[in-house]
Amino acid sequence: MHSRSWTRRDVLTAATAGVGLAATLNSAGPATAAEDGRSKVALTNVRVFDGRRLTAPTTVVVTNGVIGGRTAGARIINGNGGTLLPGLIDAHVHVRSLDMLGQLTGYGVTTALDMGCWPSTLVDSLRHRTGLTDFRSAGVPATPPGSRQSQSPGYPANGVVTGPQQASAFVAARVREGSDYIKLIVDVPGLSQATGNALTVASHAAGKLVMAHAASNATASAVLAAGADVIHHVPLDAALTAAQVSRFVTGGRVAVPTLTMMEGFGALGDPAYDYAQARNSVAALHRAGARILAGSDANTTPGVPVHPEFGSGLHHELELLVQAGLSPVDALRSATVLPASAFRLRDRGLIRPGYRADLVLIDGDPTADIRATRNIRHIWAGGIEYPPAG
Repeated sequence: MHSRSWTRRDVLTAATAGVGLAATLNSAGPATAAEDGRSKVALTNVRVFDGRRLTAPTTVVVTNGVIGGRTAGARIINGNGGTLLPGLIDAHVHVRSLDMLGQLTGYGVTTALDMGCWPSTLVDSLRHRTGLTDFRSAGVPATPPGSRQSQSPGYPANGVVTGPQQASAFVAARVREGSDYIKLIVDVPGLSQATGNALTVASHAAGKLVMAHAASNATASAVLAAGADVIHHVPLDAALTAAQVSRFVTGGRVAVPTLTMMEGFGALGDPAYDYAQARNSVAALHRAGARILAGSDANTTPGVPVHPEFGSGLHHELELLVQAGLSPVDALRSATVLPASAFRLRDRGLIRPGYRADLVLIDGDPTADIRATRNIRHIWAGGIEYPPAG
């Protein structure tokens, strides 16, 4: 039993039942690490991506879901010179079910940073699922009256913010619900500058990072002025100006361009959506040294015309970032060490002793060809092996 490889059905069945794998295997008493799927594993002859380059072939041990330990007593997996990556982090998704988490896990995306999910009971049901992608969420975004979001079925009334006087109450509600960060929808019609400013101040006072949705050049300026920490999407109407790019860098702002989503909108045939402008903005941000994170915007939201796929969408995002001028190493950093740092996730993003055993073993060298990230051989989410998609 200790060397069992878990199937996707094993993990999802246990997660759907609301129990961990330990309870599934051993309901009679306390579970050991091996009994909950976290058998001790030694990955030999692997080249580790250390955040900058690939190491020489080495051995990485996983013990009790954490990186580190001695090889004695471990199940040996010969990596045969393959590349061991930290579990990938998607910095922009919209998850609504355990199946979606499973899709992410099957593509080596072991952390999902959700940018809008409600009600809070759904958010809570997706957290801390043993053997699946680790889920973090903004919960309900702040949106103005009359916006598309405010008219969504079931959208909470306290998610609609009419003016700056409501900022503190909105942020307090998100904190009570356990939101990991605060998201603002700054679009057309969008939150006023004063409201966006007030929401940012209230969020920072509560110790929360501010995520800002801004898909046009004008709204990008608005969220930069408001002091948002992470700006999602890049303009489709006109590329960021040199002054805007400079504000990203000097203000320490982080960009999540979601090029996969921007590419999808550009393919709709609407002249207002020019994917070249989005790509040019990413190129300019990269040349200036701005921090860029990989986010697919995977979703199944009704009424949204573009639905990037969960898991595979992030691999496509990495490829688009390289096409926009990032090196393969920079693209890998955008889905590992950089989002871990930007979102204050201090136990992942690198392969280090004591970190979560979120690992992806692939064939090939993704520092030379980013498409190699798709060649997945093994995946571990919190030390539990999960079968690759397909």
